Amino acid sequence: MLLVADIGNTNITFGIYDGDKLVGTYRLTTWFKRTSDEYGFMILNFLNASGVRTDEIDDVIIASVVPKIMHSFTNSIRKYIKKEPIIVGPGIKTGIKIKYDNPKEVGADRIVDAVGAHYTYGGDVLVVDFGTATTFEIIDESGTYRGGSIAPGIQICAEALSSKTAKLPEIEIKPTETIITTNTIQAMQSGVFYGYIGLCEYLIDKCIKEFGKDMKVIATGGLGRTISKYTDKIDIYDPDLTFKGLKIIYDKNRA
Repeated sequence: MLLVADIGNTNITFGIYDGDKLVGTYRLTTWFKRTSDEYGFMILNFLNASGVRTDEIDDVIIASVVPKIMHSFTNSIRKYIKKEPIIVGPGIKTGIKIKYDNPKEVGADRIVDAVGAHYTYGGDVLVVDFGTATTFEIIDESGTYRGGSIAPGIQICAEALSSKTAKLPEIEIKPTETIITTNTIQAMQSGVFYGYIGLCEYLIDKCIKEFGKDMKVIATGGLGRTISKYTDKIDIYDPDLTFKGLKIIYDKNRA
């Protein structure tokens, strides 16, 4: 079995592959001060909940955009899973070409999403990943990563609205029945949610126009499921795209 892990700024997500089948997923909050033992106990609980023994894990592959926790996290893998984890980064075979001014600037999460989208859906694709930041990446039909755009995530927008104003409270991010509302909470929810859809639709349209051809638009990440229901610009919502990309990269590097 293969343990895959995606370490983001807000959450760490795990998946277990039994062959080519994803048999379990788990999510925990990213916190810089956890020790290797704390991460180890959480991983063991995840495996136990999935009915998997540590000796059934053949390998571990990790994509991370949070360098600060990598020391304790990788040590937890070595100590509790008894494996040396594969880290997505320079020197790893991905099967795609990076057309970027400085390829080293492309985050591991963006690379993994690009791999997952290219090998799962083919053709020209635009991936929109709704994470701490919302990233837009274009991968052409030849498997070349052509770049994209990065916007603040919807949670960041909501937190900025409440933290930078004296009287506006924190809100739950969710759609309202109407855009015109009659109380402050719903007015904020309406502005943040539908305003963010407007941001996404504009960037999707501009990406397609500048690329010069139609593309499949694949959404993934946290709130991607909810947002994709409220726009016709997104063709597919794939919650497991990052896991798929990690599995594909692992298969390419297994030898």
